[in-house]
Parts: sequence; C-alpha cells; structure tokens
Amino acid sequence: MAEDKLGLHVDTDWKKQAQEEKRKLAEQEEKRKTAATAPAGVVPSSAGAASAAAAPGAAAAAGRAAGGRGAAGQRELPPASFATLVQSILTQVLYYLGDLATRGGEPMINLDMAKHNIDTLSVMEEKTRGNLSDEEKRLLDAALYEARMRYVALASRYAELP
Repeated sequence: MAEDKLGLHVDTDWKKQAQEEKRKLAEQEEKRKTAATAPAGVVPSSAGAASAAAAPGAAAAAGRAAGGRGAAGQRELPPASFATLVQSILTQVLYYLGDLATRGGEPMINLDMAKHNIDTLSVMEEKTRGNLSDEEKRLLDAALYEARMRYVALASRYAELP
C-alpha cells in the first residue's frame, strides 16, 4: 500500500463563502448607517438606491427579508383588521396586568387601566353583535374570556392582601 500522508486538508470554499457573507453584512450595515444619518425624506444616493427607486416592490421585499423591517429600518405594520384591533387591546390588558413588560423593564400592574381595556373589548362585542364572522366572534370571545379570567385572578390576589 502506498504511503499515507497525514496532513491537514483545508477546504477553501467555506473561506470564500464566509468572506462574501462578511462583505455583504458590512455593506448592509453601511447602508443602515447612511439611511439613519440621512434627513427624513432624503434618499441617500448610491447604486443600491437607484435600483430601489427603479423597483420599489423589490426594495420592500428585500427589507422584509432582512428581518421584517421596511424602509429606513422601520418595522412593517400588520394590516389593519378586526383581529389586529382585538389583539392590540388584549396586549394592553396583559401589559396592565403585569403579564407583559417592556424590554428590560419591570412589569406594570394597573387594574384600573386593565379594566378600562376589558370594558373597551366588551363595548366592541356589544356594538358588533350580529356583524362578525364566526372566526372574528371566536377571537373576540376568547380575548374577553382570557382577559377577564386573568383580571379576576389578579384582583382577587390583591383583595386578599392586608
């Protein structure tokens, strides 16, 4: 058998791929910095900006692909709908019940604001009765049930305190 040479085999393809990814990330970071420092309404001039102006749909798709952010690093908003409205109010209820907190912040408990938002959901239920699809009705019913149960549980804990 021929003499086996022990040695280190270095695959250079992964190096090229890593260098290309690093270059692309550096370009994206530079574009972000340029967009952040440009005054509002001013589009920084570059080859990328020219192509984005030529194809705004492609630029929006690229923004979504790069982390769900639209132009100038802003988050893309969900479409306005009944479900979004219910979920938004439910999120406020959970925030005021201390189930949600801002990043790095302490949970806030404000039973009055939680009750106000639950009452807002109740008004929506009353005013939309008979005008909702089955899915919208289930969503609103579930949101109200969840909010009311969490409110009662927290309020009863506070009522037990001396």
